[in-house]
This record gives sequence, C-alpha cells and structure tokens, in this order.
Amino acid sequence: MDNKGNNNQSNNNKNGMTLLIFILVGLAVLFIASMVSSSISSMTNQEISYTEFMDMVEAGQVDSVVFTGNRIEIHPKTEDGRMPLVTYYTVRLPHDEVTTWLQENGVDAIGEETSATTSIITSILSFVIPLALCWLLLAFVMRKMGGGGGVMGVGKSTAKVYVEKQTGVTFKDVAGQDEAKESLQEVVDFLHNPRKYTEIGAKLPKGALLVGPPGTGKTLLAKAVAGEAKVPFFSLAGSDFVEMFVGVGASRVRDLFKEAQKQAPCIIFIDEIDAIGKSRDTRYGGNDEREQTLNQLLAEMDGFDTSKGLLILAATNRPEVLDKALLRPGRFDRRIIVDKPDLKGRKETLKVHAKNVLMDDSVDLDAIALATSGAVGSDLASMINEAAINAVKHGRKYVTQEDLFESVEVVIAGKEKKDRIMGPKEKKLVAYHEVGHALVMALEKDSEPVQKITIVPRTMGALGYTMQVPEEEKYLKTKNELLADLVGFMGGRAAEEITFDSVTTGASNDIERATNIARAMVTQYGMSEKFGLMGLVTIENQYLDGRATLNCGEETASQIDKEVMKILQDSYEKAKNLLLANRNILDEAAEYLYEHETITGKEFMEIFYRLKGTPQEERPEERKERESHINFKDPETEAKME
Repeated sequence: MDNKGNNNQSNNNKNGMTLLIFILVGLAVLFIASMVSSSISSMTNQEISYTEFMDMVEAGQVDSVVFTGNRIEIHPKTEDGRMPLVTYYTVRLPHDEVTTWLQENGVDAIGEETSATTSIITSILSFVIPLALCWLLLAFVMRKMGGGGGVMGVGKSTAKVYVEKQTGVTFKDVAGQDEAKESLQEVVDFLHNPRKYTEIGAKLPKGALLVGPPGTGKTLLAKAVAGEAKVPFFSLAGSDFVEMFVGVGASRVRDLFKEAQKQAPCIIFIDEIDAIGKSRDTRYGGNDEREQTLNQLLAEMDGFDTSKGLLILAATNRPEVLDKALLRPGRFDRRIIVDKPDLKGRKETLKVHAKNVLMDDSVDLDAIALATSGAVGSDLASMINEAAINAVKHGRKYVTQEDLFESVEVVIAGKEKKDRIMGPKEKKLVAYHEVGHALVMALEKDSEPVQKITIVPRTMGALGYTMQVPEEEKYLKTKNELLADLVGFMGGRAAEEITFDSVTTGASNDIERATNIARAMVTQYGMSEKFGLMGLVTIENQYLDGRATLNCGEETASQIDKEVMKILQDSYEKAKNLLLANRNILDEAAEYLYEHETITGKEFMEIFYRLKGTPQEERPEERKERESHINFKDPETEAKME
C-alpha cells in the first residue's frame, strides 16, 4: 500500500507540473499578444504636441476630433474620403474656446464619455480573450496527442465495456477447449455463488492467463466467461495502455481499476498482455513508459479485494517474455493453456461454425476433422465459410462434402490457378515428381496411404501436391515414421533424376521440410547415433513459430550439420532405390496423372496393386475404409497448415 501511495503522489506531482506548464505557456502567449497589440497600436495611433495639433487645424489637415477624457483623438483628412491609415492624439488642455476655434476652421468636434469601469473591462477583455483562446488551443492539441484523461483528458482508460446481452457468447459457442472451459467454469461459479466458497475459506483467483497459439479462441473464451457470469466485461488490448507520454499508461491502469471496482463483480480482459508485460530487462535499454505501466498494473493487482468479485483475464501467445513478477501466484494464479484442438475438438468446432449453414445430408464432419490435423478454430471457421461460398458459386442451396473438401484445399493450398498453363514437358515433369512422392509413400510400411494426387497449380505456389490419410489422431511419432516421412519427401526429387537425368527447383519445399525434421531428430528428439540423448537446442516462441536455437559450440554445430546431411542422403538413396525397383509403376501412374491431372488415392492404388500383381483378397482392408477420409500431408503444402 505504501508503494501505491508513492505512485499516487508521483502522479499528483506530474499533474501539478502539467498545470504549471499550461500556466507558463498561457502567460507567454499573453505577453506576446500584448507586445504585438502595442506594436500595432503605436504604428496606427501616434502622439503629437498640442502646438502641432493647432498647426494641422489651421492648415486644414484635420477632418474631425474626438474628446475622450484627457485626450483629443485627431482624424486627418484623406484625398479619397476614406478612413485614415494613421490617427493622432494629444493631451487635452483647458481651453474654453477650443470648440469655437475648431468650428471656425471647419473641424467636427465630437465628445465621448468614458468611465473607469469601462476602461477596466476593456483592458481585462483584451487580455482574457487571448489567454482563453490559447488555453483552448493547447487543450485541443494535448487531447489529440494523448487520447483523453488526466488534466486535459490524457490518461483516461479507453476500455470498452461489454455486458452479457452485448457479447451474446457463452461456453456453448466455444468448442474444442474442454479443459480450458472447465478451469474457467469454476471462476464463473464463484462469481455466481461466492458464499459457498467463502464459507470454506476459498478466495477467487485474482487472475487467469490464457496462453496458446493465435486463432485458438482465447478472446472468445474470455467473452464466454463474461457471458456465463452475466457481469460487466472490460476489454482492452495491451497496446491501449502504451502512449508516447511517460506516465499515461499508468494513469490508464489506475482509471481502469477504479472504474472496475465501481462495477464489481466484473471481469477485466487484457488481450496481448505481452505489449506491456515484457520482462523488465534493462541490459539493452528499457522503455520507461511500458515499465511504469507494468509497475502500476502489479501494484493494482496487489491492491484490489477479490471478495468483491473482480477477476482479471489476460491472453498472450508469448508467455516466455512476460515478467516473472506478473506470473507469480497472487497475481495471475492460473495459467490456462488454449492449445490447438484434437480430433474430437475439431469436430465440435466444425459443428459450432456449421450450425447456421445449410448442410447436405451427405456431409461427414468426421472426415473433415480428420483432414485438418493442426488446424485451429479460426482455420476451421474459414473452411466452413469457404465451403458455403463455393456452394453458392456452383448454384447449390446446400453445402456438400465436395464443397468442404475444396474449402480445405483453398484454405491450405489456395485456389486453383486455371490461367497458369504448363507446357507438356513441365507438366510431365510435375506428374513424375508427384507420383514419385506417392509411390514411395505407398511402398513405405510406416507411411500413411495416399488420398489424392494433382498437378493443378494452386495460388499459394504449389504446382501440384500429394495428399495422405492419417490412420488415426497421433500425438507422437516414432523414429521409423519420421524416417518414412523423409523418404517420402525425397521421392519427388528422386523421380526427377531417374526419369529426366536432371533435377529442378520444384523440390525446394521438400528439402526444407526434410531438413527441419532431420535436424530435429538430431538436436531435439535424441534419435542420432552420434549425439545420443543430448539436447542441443532451446525452443523459443513455442506458440508462434517454435524456432529452435542452438545452445552448443561451433565444433558441435558443424558435426550436427554433417549428421543431418548423412540422414538426408540416406533417405534420398532409399527413395531412388525404391523407385528404380518399381519403375513400371512410376511410368504408368505418371502417364495416367498427366492425362487426368487429378486422380484419387483409389485410382493410384489400383494401378499400384495391378502392376504389383497383388490379388484383391490380399489388399489391406483398412486402407479401403479410410479412402473416404482426406488429410493434407503434402510435401509441397503441409507446412502452410502447420
């Protein structure tokens, strides 16, 4: 509480300094205005002696005079009769016959009554009006620069308040995150029935941190909590607190918590909290505004009373950069992982997004869920929407399974590029490349069966791709499965070399993905004979790109490169040997694909079994059953989904 008092005192000092600056600037502008006014007045109204005045009258140069108090204002004659640019004045001497004398010389004499009060009011207005205009101008500029609050509006919270009837979101609208909903359901129950928790001595958690990859529904979950609890919902982004003025963010934090405590019970949601909650590491220079905002947030989280029902939710996909003081118990008591949904979660998510879409009876969402391994909620929502658009484009009133399959391809690989026409030689080369992938995958026992092969170019860069079907939802991969994947990636390049005695740039993505897997086997998974179980990398940004950073010496890094190169070379040699041993299948399947451009996994396997001489009764039954499913494990495009 002492820290909070010090912060308040510091804030008052800043407000006082701001007010003092306003006053000094106003006085400076007033002084300048007075100087300018005096300068203009001295140029247009000049003082002369009484004798000069008399000479001007007698010479016929005066048009009229005005008697005001102890002064005579002199208006000289002009040739065109207009107002003179310069007027004169002189002291008024006691002269009873001055009026008669002026009349004799043809000068109009005008009397003007003045009072001390009028003079004072005129003087005050001449100073007050410029000062007021100056003050209003500065206030306008500060409001534009600061965004409201403080002395002139700077520092006021820009939080948008959502209540239950406005969000319209409940836990029924959030699918595929059962564990996260269970953790938050306890919070909702506490807000509804606090007595049964307080009777046993339990306290409401002060905060919960929602952590997960982008698009998994963290913001939606926070709105659902407010919708279920039927309490006010304060929603902000971390960047809303950050301004160019030091102390503004801290002021907004205070304003937010003060307003929230008035409306308690309520929920405060801060999205992308890493914008203000980064670790206070000053080794490479800090940001005073962000650090003061974070300090104020920490002080406010320590200061409020949870018995009033005030809960803070925050979301981030970079928990590793957050300050340790922010994550300790008593501030964010819970860390709730909102990860990519599994097979069951993807199916439930598809149902949620498809509830308002007219679906044909033939639609099988299980197949689409199986096809979209690694997809997040936003991906699935986009797929349903693309399927509906595709149905309208083809004149259908219902979404079919074909529309859904096409939407999966559109979201992952892009639309077909019908205007890109490949020449016969290039088209045949792509056909051999894709059949090389498919044939190696079919020959590898630890690989998954082929679902579809196409050489129709897509907008995301793939000239063709091969799709596979997962046998089941998997969370782990064996070493043999990873090696089978490597051989499958090399199948396209191997087919090019065998058939055309040359290689092309078409295998660039295959090589990139194969290299990543081989390097992970060596440095992360402990699957290398040379290094054994030694971990050689550190994973950064787990929920974003998952980049691996080496934590070994240069000599070890060189040995890692050699080990990766050996694994890739062995996989390539194995792919070549498999294709050479089955050259007849490669040629016929490539010719068939060249003619039809797109073939199904069933058509490819018919060619494979026929040329292999495999009788119908010996063909694997489980693969036939899985032919209705679809999954992208395309060496050219699967990386886009992951």
